[in-house]
Amino acid sequence: MSEDDEEKEDGRQEVLAQAHAKTRKSLIARLDNWEDQRTWDEFYQTYWRLIYSVAVKAGLRQDEAFDCVQETILSIAKQSKKKLYDPEQGSFKTWLMNMTRWRINDQFRKRKKDTAMIYGEWESDRKTAMIDRIEDPGGDVLSRLWNTEWKKNVADAALARVIAQVSPKQYQIFDCYVIKQWDASKVQEQLHVSMAQVYLAKHRVGAVLKRELAKLESEDDAS
Repeated sequence: MSEDDEEKEDGRQEVLAQAHAKTRKSLIARLDNWEDQRTWDEFYQTYWRLIYSVAVKAGLRQDEAFDCVQETILSIAKQSKKKLYDPEQGSFKTWLMNMTRWRINDQFRKRKKDTAMIYGEWESDRKTAMIDRIEDPGGDVLSRLWNTEWKKNVADAALARVIAQVSPKQYQIFDCYVIKQWDASKVQEQLHVSMAQVYLAKHRVGAVLKRELAKLESEDDAS
């Protein structure tokens, strides 16, 4: 990656981080009267990127995707009081996908309405053709997107929890040796650590990661 590409990527990540912070702050403010605000904040931190990523890949713009994130979680928070999710009717993973699907469709409809007012219905139909695929009864397009992003999100969410529980140095060693798959000798040389520290970090951080992955999976099953 060239320096220009790196600068563009850094800029994109900064914009994304700012939008994420703004969305989270707005969401929590709208949940002000809720007793368990902390739980919903944790829920947001665990699933926002999954919802956002699927929304973008489904065809939404960045601002629309963040609206989708906020509206999806607000909708879930409101419905949870009525206990509308029934584990016997299907998995939490599928339920969350459907909640996200409806909010994605809302954004497409809003765009279609706004575009139609400016360009006319024929242009709106051309620009929002993706909604027909998202609303396909079989759900193939969104389901494939969801399954791919779900696996990635679970891994990312588990790693985020791990980072909060281990020392920065141990995580850095684990990241280089296990995730980036550097040779042990390169890890030693670049990070100035011993072979014993490399294997200790692999064992300790790996154990925490395994525990957090299992916890996330059990939370999803029990939700």
